[in-house]
Amino acid sequence: MRTYLEKVAGPIDGRNIDPELGLLEGEGALQRVRAPVVARPPWRVLQETPSKAFAQGPTYYGLPLLKEHVWIWSVPAYFWVGGITGASSVLAAVAQASGDERLRPLVAKAHWTATIGSALSAALLVHDLGRPTRFHHMLRVFRPTSPMNLGAWILSLSGALSGASALFADREGVVGRLASASGYGAALFGVALAGYGGVLLANTAVPVWQSTHRELPVLFLSSAVASAGATLELLPVGEHGRKVARRFGNLGKAAELVSSFALQRAASKVVTVGRPLHHGLSGTMWRAAKVLTLTSLAMSLWPTRRRWVKTAAALIANAGSLSMRFAITRAGKASARDPRASFDQQRAGWGGAAVEGRAARIGPPPERPRAPSWLSPEPASERFAPPSPS
Repeated sequence: MRTYLEKVAGPIDGRNIDPELGLLEGEGALQRVRAPVVARPPWRVLQETPSKAFAQGPTYYGLPLLKEHVWIWSVPAYFWVGGITGASSVLAAVAQASGDERLRPLVAKAHWTATIGSALSAALLVHDLGRPTRFHHMLRVFRPTSPMNLGAWILSLSGALSGASALFADREGVVGRLASASGYGAALFGVALAGYGGVLLANTAVPVWQSTHRELPVLFLSSAVASAGATLELLPVGEHGRKVARRFGNLGKAAELVSSFALQRAASKVVTVGRPLHHGLSGTMWRAAKVLTLTSLAMSLWPTRRRWVKTAAALIANAGSLSMRFAITRAGKASARDPRASFDQQRAGWGGAAVEGRAARIGPPPERPRAPSWLSPEPASERFAPPSPS
């Protein structure tokens, strides 16, 4: 029978499915199962629990409670490009609403930046998913409760509206007016796209992301404004348009610095939760992101007319924004790998306990007050108890 199936359907790998449909591609193909832990004698477990295993806090046999994500480099790059895309749409709508003719080059370049950024974001997302059809399948349903599904819709609609504005904004008549209206619609979706990465990460159980669910969207949104302003400043948008883009970017840089310190403070309320932002590769990239953003802001505000200074400041701002996203993504992997982070977060009153409004309980449940004897029947054990010898 096996030989017949191999002749008809080709080689069989033991999974009894079509090999063309069962190809392991995308981020899920990177998951690896740990080697099994060597069994230990029972008395070893009794010796280690709780005197040694709980000495520094409870864990689940020293193993992580969560699976770490398997995202590759294309995911933080997708967050960065998507942020530039969304913030560029917002700046284009603001400049368009001002009615200043000197900002027409800025409006056109911002629409084209958003259009190209949408296409590049989709390419990065498809690269992570493994197949283009998987991106298409996410658009077959609309699920408001799924941040990932909403992200696919926001990216698609923002790119379509930005493309319509970039292509037909100079037309006259009904087409031109519709293109102008498309620019404002792209700005609405652009706001969501700029902060989408932070919302997606905050909707997880990873301790360092969950504990900063209020700060992450603000940080991603402000970083998107900083990187979009820096990117448009590098393009030929005229002297007046360059000044507007620089001010837009400086506002984002200042907000990014403030929100990054607020995020670090929120994560560090529990030592084990905030550890990835202070140690390891994620901590190094996190510190580098803050230093780069601060350096870029100082260079932009420096009173000089030298063009190379402003160009260097714009490039450094983009480097800081990209480093921040890689740091946050890497910190999530390190936080999920920590076997004590989730326990410490819950026992400190954060995480799921913050949603319920009460801290996690340690130890046995408190005794409930007994009802009066005249309200509750006498227990059967006492009703049929033999008389006392006395």
